[in-house]
Amino acid sequence: MREKRSTKGRPNSLDIAHRAGVSQATVSRALRGSPLVSEATRRRVVEIARELNYKVDKSASNLRTQRSNTLALLLFEDPTADGPAINPFFLSLLASITRACAQVGQDLLISFQQLSDDWQADYESTHKADGLILLGYGDFIEYRSKLDRLNRRGAHFVRWGSAHPGQAGPVIGCDNVGGGREMTRHLVSLGRRRIAFIGTKTKQYPEFRDRYAGYFRVLRESGLDIDPEMQVDAITTEESGYAAMKSLIDKNAPFDAVFGASDLIAIGAMQALLEAGYDIPGQVAIAGFDDIPAAAYARRPLTTIQQDTRRAGAILVESLLHLINDEPVKGRTIPGKLVVRDSCGAR
Repeated sequence: MREKRSTKGRPNSLDIAHRAGVSQATVSRALRGSPLVSEATRRRVVEIARELNYKVDKSASNLRTQRSNTLALLLFEDPTADGPAINPFFLSLLASITRACAQVGQDLLISFQQLSDDWQADYESTHKADGLILLGYGDFIEYRSKLDRLNRRGAHFVRWGSAHPGQAGPVIGCDNVGGGREMTRHLVSLGRRRIAFIGTKTKQYPEFRDRYAGYFRVLRESGLDIDPEMQVDAITTEESGYAAMKSLIDKNAPFDAVFGASDLIAIGAMQALLEAGYDIPGQVAIAGFDDIPAAAYARRPLTTIQQDTRRAGAILVESLLHLINDEPVKGRTIPGKLVVRDSCGAR
């Protein structure tokens, strides 16, 4: 016997299906944010549910589907001199992921990556979350074993980072090579010829390595000298950028521009340059990568490559939901955008 729509009292999903002209299963998918439902249909279903004052019984729904309708976002804490800290770029990305989850009816559980070495057991196996979004990783060589373990256990996860062959899981990330090229071309167009790069370029830091690769290519294409002394290692903290810049200054090697592999590195380097009496941008142009909020308010507002965090958050959530529904997902690369400010001067 077919279940009847409610005519009195509390509305149910069949009422919404009748009004929307879709099946009850489509209503259920739309309300839990399934990517199997078109955006137009989802909006129509959500609007009708709102009109009927329909409330999803999450506990009953979760028992039926064995899903929590929750995604877990795990942040990496960068080590600093005064204790762990979160890269402010990831805080911007966190906001867009939160917004994207709200738009598709998913809850977001936010935690750190240090709880254990078995994130799949911590979240998916206990039904705390249906999948994982991973932001940040420190030393990628050490981190990779954790990704491989997740992959072997069939965990649903996506991460923000730099994609390279053989890496576990789908990766969503900025076009770091392209961003490195664009920034270096900009500095060359300003007449800068001795451009230093501050940031580690080893496999341990693949995003920095890609940015360095873009920088290196432009120097070579422009016929400029590639001096090994113009690259100084630094991790993504202001303290590291400051120390790296001081070491370059102490070498007395001539330079007229500095490209920091991140905004934090560039802001630390800027402080060292100003303390040493350099005129920015007269003597030295300085640029970063990320466009964190502090970049626009540095002592010399920082020219940088902006990563599209709004789009990135939406793609990360969409990709993870596809994985949870056993649908194929490919990695995505998002172009960066050059943002010109006072630290480089005018063309």
